[in-house]
Amino acid sequence: QVQLVASGGGSVQAGGSLRLSCSRSSDTNTRICMAWFRQAPGNEREGVASFDSDGTSTYADSVKGRFTISKDNGKNILYLQMDSLKPEDTAMYFCAAELYYGGNWCSFMKPAGFASWGQGTQVTVSS
Repeated sequence: QVQLVASGGGSVQAGGSLRLSCSRSSDTNTRICMAWFRQAPGNEREGVASFDSDGTSTYADSVKGRFTISKDNGKNILYLQMDSLKPEDTAMYFCAAELYYGGNWCSFMKPAGFASWGQGTQVTVSS
């Protein structure tokens, strides 16, 4: 129901930075959980970072201190600022969204909890 378009991926060297963007069609008043997931070939899709309408942000342990999730409400865009990138960050990155009316489920970052998905944007980090 929520239309999402992810962009900003690319190829960088280890230690570099990228900023992913996820534009969404819902209005700014919609209460929503949004999250970034990533999936490398042969691996399960894993949660990277989430942000809900109560202001709670959650990060996977592997990216804490390096990635920052934020929202630009004026442009209705979710960002993932990725700094100090490592080769193990290489994956297809997806943004996802689901209506949020409270609770802690958003922070769990389980793919099955999200009905709306962007198309994915590739991030490749070389050593």
